Amino acid sequence: MPYMTQADGCRIFYRAEGPTDAPAIIFSNSLGCDHLMWQPQADALKHAFRVVRYDQRGHGASDVPEGPYSLEQLGGDVIGLADHLGLDTFHFCGLSMGGITGQWLGIHHGNRLDRLILANTSPHFPPQDMWDLRMSAIRDGGMKAISDAVLGRFFSPTLHQSRPGIVSDFRAVLEQTDSQGYLGCCGMLRLADVYPQLGKISAPTLVISGRHDQSTPPERGEKIAAAIRGAAHVILDAAHISNVERAADFTRELAGFLGVAALPADEPFAQGLARRRQVLGDEWVEKALDNRTAFNSDFQEFITRYAWGSIWTRPGLEETTRRMLVLAICASLSRWEEFDLHLAAAVRAGVPAETIREVLMQTAIYAGVPAANTAFARAKDVIGG
Repeated sequence: MPYMTQADGCRIFYRAEGPTDAPAIIFSNSLGCDHLMWQPQADALKHAFRVVRYDQRGHGASDVPEGPYSLEQLGGDVIGLADHLGLDTFHFCGLSMGGITGQWLGIHHGNRLDRLILANTSPHFPPQDMWDLRMSAIRDGGMKAISDAVLGRFFSPTLHQSRPGIVSDFRAVLEQTDSQGYLGCCGMLRLADVYPQLGKISAPTLVISGRHDQSTPPERGEKIAAAIRGAAHVILDAAHISNVERAADFTRELAGFLGVAALPADEPFAQGLARRRQVLGDEWVEKALDNRTAFNSDFQEFITRYAWGSIWTRPGLEETTRRMLVLAICASLSRWEEFDLHLAAAVRAGVPAETIREVLMQTAIYAGVPAANTAFARAKDVIGG
């Protein structure tokens, strides 16, 4: 697993994806979440950026040192990670606790930031007695003592009703968060206040708020935007975890601010992209995404959503059967580029050579010996024997 170790010995877990020579963007999680909360944005942007996600200290797979933590420590973890990855400058996107981490970075390390995105956050998180009550509940009853209340603020009632699987996933992450790590971050949020210094931020800044956010309502976002010269402020129809509840809208605003075209973030496309990776492998899919242009982007979206998201995800055929059908059809129609692609993918997936041989024998009878002859020759180059 990839880790970066800070000077104080704290190991920070991170995940880096996308071209190593592309501009970098670092995503920072909210309190009680981990780096996986940014999956929609990572999938949409890693064709154009080196996407770096990490778990804030005390969260996910990162270490849980003794708390309370300071905002300087959380911001220092980002600088340490950037140094570890050789990133002189980077874009930064943080939500809630990740957002105040971003504000600290803008104030103290503005020369490292290209663009700054502050989502569902605040320059301070009063009242202190609210934090005292939450921390006391955790000490008495563990993370499950607060999970219902926290999840009620994470997402709107509409999402709770329509997409219970998302709520369940976030509940699992929250309740599995180390209580000492959560408390260490609570101690920081209880006291932090960067509002007097927001005027020092010079990086181009986008502030994103959720219309139904009870934790950091839109007025907090407006307060941040008003204090930072030239900052833009947008409000999405979401609660606190707006990048998940309104993934497509969030990603569109983010990508537009960064000056790129994002891959779609809707669920059918995301499912298709995941299926495409599963069948063909990450390397081939990343190459296809890297070759995406204004001319072919609509076609790439079409095949990902419909071929992979609609057909390859249907439950009626067993996996190997579906793969072998593709080989037989491609051989029959002399679609040799696709044949080679799916043949190599089938071999990597462990489809036995005997199964492939029988499919090509069947092809010889129903599509002709010349087609099968070419298919056997190409298969021998991959399978051998």
